[in-house]
Amino acid sequence: MRYQVPDLAASQWHTAEIEVEKSQFLAWLCHAPDVAAFSALLEAARAAHPNASHHCTAYIAGPPGEQTLIGFSDDGEPGGTAGRPMYQVLQGSQMGEIGGVVTRYFGGTKLGTGGLARAYAQAISHALETLPTREVIERDAYTLRLTFASEAIARAWCDEKAIPIEHVNYDGEGVQLTIGWPRDQTFDLSPLENRLKCTLDVTPVNAPAP
Repeated sequence: MRYQVPDLAASQWHTAEIEVEKSQFLAWLCHAPDVAAFSALLEAARAAHPNASHHCTAYIAGPPGEQTLIGFSDDGEPGGTAGRPMYQVLQGSQMGEIGGVVTRYFGGTKLGTGGLARAYAQAISHALETLPTREVIERDAYTLRLTFASEAIARAWCDEKAIPIEHVNYDGEGVQLTIGWPRDQTFDLSPLENRLKCTLDVTPVNAPAP
């Protein structure tokens, strides 16, 4: 699977703000490869705005479609008016590994349940419009055993195909290259074997046997 994630370093937040009926809604987004990364964002938002009315949340700490490492909270707003609308926007973006907090300062005018849901969703949508992103490619690891003479050819082929070399090990018999094969592509080393004029010894590391 290939999907977009926030292009943000750890402890780096992307923010955007909207105003609805004099209430301020400050949206925070982070890269959340795990729940701990999202928790750090929430802690930062609370520390920066201790007097805010609410800090509502939503996160997807995995790829799009993740069903376990997800969550949302209304943080005192009427049930279903904040966290769930925020989560639905994140889900609809088809992004993964993303967390969001919306900090609200109440402006004195009640928005009603429909108005609240729209405002929280809009705050996240507004932040997503300017969020820097990058592509994540899920990969399976395979180790290839090669002769010393074959290493340069294999490295060049991997570079041509944009296949990353994740680990290299040398011993008395040759070289072991561990490569990251895109999970959305059929595993096929025959073009490399044709170039090397030999059959490769392949060991799956975290992948099904080829």
